Amino acid sequence: MPARVVLGVGAGISAYKAGELLRLLTEAGHRVKVVPTKDALRFVGEATWAGLSGEPVLTDVWTGIAEAPHVKLGQEADLIAVVPATADLMARAAAGMAGDLLTATLLMATCPVVFAPAMHTEMWLHPATQANVTTLRERGAVVIEPAVGRLAGKDSGPGRLPDPAEIFAVITSILSQPETGNDLSGRRVLVSAGGTREEIDPVRFIGNWSSGAQGYALARTAVARGAEVTVVAANVALPDPAGAKIIQVTSAREMLTAVTEAAATADAVVMAAAVADYRPATRKAAKIKKDGQQPEPILLTENPDILATLAKYRQDKLDRTHQKQVLVGFAAETDTSPQAAKAKLARKGCDLLVVNPVGGGLGFGTADNEAVVYGMDGSVTEIPRGPKEALADVVWDLVAARLR
Repeated sequence: MPARVVLGVGAGISAYKAGELLRLLTEAGHRVKVVPTKDALRFVGEATWAGLSGEPVLTDVWTGIAEAPHVKLGQEADLIAVVPATADLMARAAAGMAGDLLTATLLMATCPVVFAPAMHTEMWLHPATQANVTTLRERGAVVIEPAVGRLAGKDSGPGRLPDPAEIFAVITSILSQPETGNDLSGRRVLVSAGGTREEIDPVRFIGNWSSGAQGYALARTAVARGAEVTVVAANVALPDPAGAKIIQVTSAREMLTAVTEAAATADAVVMAAAVADYRPATRKAAKIKKDGQQPEPILLTENPDILATLAKYRQDKLDRTHQKQVLVGFAAETDTSPQAAKAKLARKGCDLLVVNPVGGGLGFGTADNEAVVYGMDGSVTEIPRGPKEALADVVWDLVAARLR
């Protein structure tokens, strides 16, 4: 549904990327009012914003003063996105200052507010900036973690503006589920995504068809709901979800190491990756060549059960600290019978098991998905076929209820 969006533009070199976000918002049918700061216009001029939005650009509180523009903008907006959000701009917003139209509008806002920070690494990591980010999040704003990459000049590190398409995905998720609000704010969540690969030799592997799309959809929707998100991604060739920390792995054993380390501080863990059950018992050091003879059989050995391992670690943690962690497993199955699902749920020891059918145009490599979620408490939640983001939101609904 079309929405009224205020796009606040901070004075950073990545302001030009906000133009791509503006294009995505307008093409989706949203009405966008651009509110750049005075110094932001040094990077991208007023004519550009007016041309891309098809709306007058609002730059100060004095133009149209009879209509009190900051009051009108803040009251009428369905969402405010600040892109890029500079250290100075977030500091002023956290302090409740209203020295320009954008910060005054933020003080009037009762709608969701999204900050997409962009700055040099040292500025992002400075205790003052981190304190301001914490304050904004505590007040209900979504502050997307910046990406890691090339910054202005020759510097590189955390502080890069996330890809505009990924920021757009976060905004879309918030607008599509306004009733969830920031129900994961302050929570740390871990998501696994993709499909593991087990090497046979230097050029071949045992793998599966998972693209990581469902795991990345879970990450995006968790970011939109205010969570601090870590993704352990196995062989995923998709753009990184905005605001999520990505840990790249290849094999099941690498995933086990990364997941168990990250899970130690997570409030919720969602294992959406397709993990290989077996691996070759030995990896050939050289490529296996075709020589006209019958090849040697490839002997397999069982991989560790990551979900069951996490359940055991969780129980140990509960015994020590009494802090409960919500654990969710995914099962891509050809046998989706309730009997098989409940037996697997009991065997794995997780709180929720999301059983999704594969084959026949469902599951791997598709834009949509369907599932039945079985709970250890006996609950059964059916999720009809639809976008993977919609399935992700239902999963987080169930997780959020258990975290409460």
